[in-house]
Amino acid sequence: MKRCSLPAGLRPLLSAACLAAGLTAICAAAPTVQPLHSGKWPAFPRGEVTDVEVSGQYAYLIVGDSLAVIDISNPTNSVQVGAYDKKSVSAVAMSGNYAYVLEYGFFQITLGVIDVSDPANPVRVGGIADVGYPYNLTAAGNFAYLAVPYTGLHIFDMTNPARPVRKGSYDTAESAYGVTVVGNYAYVADGPGGLVVLDVSNPANPVRVGGCDTSGTARNVTVSGNYAYVADTYDGLQIIDVSNPTNCVRVGGVDTSGAARDVAVSGNYAYVADEDGGLHVIDVSIPANPARAGGIDFDALAYDVTVGGRYVYVANGGPGLQVVDANDPLNAAVVGRFAATGRAMGTAVSGNHAYVADGPDGLQVIDVSEPSRPVRVGGYDTSGTARSVAVSGNFAYVADLDAGLQVFEVSNPANPTRVGGFDTPGYAVAVAVSGNYAYVADNHEYYAHIPSAFHVIDVSNPTNCVRVGGIDTWATLGVALQGNYAYLAADGGMQVVDVSDPANPVRVGGFDSGSVWSVAVSGNFAYVAEWDSDAGLKVINVSNPANVFQVGGGDGDYPTYAHTVAASRHYAYLLERDEGLLVYDLSNPTNSVFVSRYDIPSLVDVTVVADRIYLVAGERGLVILPTLPNLQFTVRVDATPGESFTLESATNLSDPNSWQSLLTTNVATMPFDFADFDVKLTNKPQKFYRVRQP
Repeated sequence: MKRCSLPAGLRPLLSAACLAAGLTAICAAAPTVQPLHSGKWPAFPRGEVTDVEVSGQYAYLIVGDSLAVIDISNPTNSVQVGAYDKKSVSAVAMSGNYAYVLEYGFFQITLGVIDVSDPANPVRVGGIADVGYPYNLTAAGNFAYLAVPYTGLHIFDMTNPARPVRKGSYDTAESAYGVTVVGNYAYVADGPGGLVVLDVSNPANPVRVGGCDTSGTARNVTVSGNYAYVADTYDGLQIIDVSNPTNCVRVGGVDTSGAARDVAVSGNYAYVADEDGGLHVIDVSIPANPARAGGIDFDALAYDVTVGGRYVYVANGGPGLQVVDANDPLNAAVVGRFAATGRAMGTAVSGNHAYVADGPDGLQVIDVSEPSRPVRVGGYDTSGTARSVAVSGNFAYVADLDAGLQVFEVSNPANPTRVGGFDTPGYAVAVAVSGNYAYVADNHEYYAHIPSAFHVIDVSNPTNCVRVGGIDTWATLGVALQGNYAYLAADGGMQVVDVSDPANPVRVGGFDSGSVWSVAVSGNFAYVAEWDSDAGLKVINVSNPANVFQVGGGDGDYPTYAHTVAASRHYAYLLERDEGLLVYDLSNPTNSVFVSRYDIPSLVDVTVVADRIYLVAGERGLVILPTLPNLQFTVRVDATPGESFTLESATNLSDPNSWQSLLTTNVATMPFDFADFDVKLTNKPQKFYRVRQP
């Protein structure tokens, strides 16, 4: 008999590890059994770059709603090395080995502290909640300074990064958008109130000592020598003499072509990030007579700018981070760029591959055979915006918004090839496939609450897709198929359509409700996710499609903003705006039981295949969960193919009789994954696994 065994001398060590981790797999020799860990693709979140700070050889960016750490030691080839994406963040300021970020939720913003001493592994070490609704922040000494519109400047003592402490605040007259601190003074860009200068020598009691009412709306400010440089939106760059903070005097200015958002100064030049005009290089050697000396026009908004040595770094939204060589300011030129594009919106799984509808980046094919290390193997940049995907046989069908239905041959996943499509008249937002037909939800406008259509398209010849039938619907967002029926998630409820004759689909029933965003069907029940309602999840009996009725849910026990639902076994997997993934046991459809939760920002879709949970998280990509606390723990067995093996578990290693068989089976290929639903990971039980093979 071949068996995974544990040497006696290692038992105490394994027991200790088990108590700490909750579950531990035992394995010393083949055959083996190991825990199956979660994974994600891509390795780092994506999105628009809206803020940038530089410290040493690293740039710290706000990418989408995450913090990205970029190695800029080679400015022509910036490389991401780390990220913090546990919470959504909107701004960053650096202080030594710490990044201060604004973490936002739907009801409050938190000042978070991220340890970046290991750039590849940023770790949150502390924070303080309910800091108002800051627009920006900066760091100086042991303090963080937050610019909060309508409530002014707020100061926090960061001496202990794990426990920031509120020190003081000053309510400026208008709307604080930006702040910089030099010595004992804080310079606040106060929107319509212009520049406000505060004495912060006593952080607990900041005092206004001066200011200057600029002609525009002050968005940000930097100080160099005796001058403050204010990005004054549509009034461009304003230069103010602050040599005497109690008597600030405007000495000059220059009108940029758009709306000045941010400014950085190095030597005799100011670099202005202009929303519509890109990067402006301003000669400020004579502050009373600044003059535009050059610049670069970008294709998207310039949000933020900072200077590091000879390089200027511009947060340029969708195109990413622009690295500009300004060694010769009159001939500044882009020499490098970092971009993280794509926005995962839907997924389908077939075999060892997940097919991701990746928004503006089209279709992505991800090898998920090793869940902890998903790898992109191929893709196709569609002509529209990939919103939803279904896979049948060797073909992937993409709902591509304004480009309609797109069909790809994926027999070689590394080389998807477009073979056909059908240009629907509106915005294709969802697709399901059964047999020779694709069923497409087609809104006249993306997510608009106006009449839309449900199309039935013959795809028997993928190179010549033909619409054969359809019906008018109302803002349909999702399609689920079972047997001869299509179940539509629509504004106003769930619609049931008989598609036994694809050329003549007929509405036969439905369930009137609120705004249903998603529907899943399993057996005799449909599960609907309802947005902006006290219902959240509703369970509908569809055993008679012509006479459906609610049997569960909708009793106020579900979250309000449910938008996506999937069903597998007797579980419903619900996505909700504020709470992430929620899993309910519906063994009794009339009495659902909450069993588990997993929360990451930006979840938009969920698919469950072979007991693995595939979460689609927008700019964060694809997240794979073989294991979920309180629901399941998945182990992977690697043994001799074609020979019977037994997987066993125990809760007490000291009792040799405690081992219980979980299953005995014989499979032709290895590895073999087993999901154990009889676990409660949050309780950290002592549970062990072993495999034996005769």
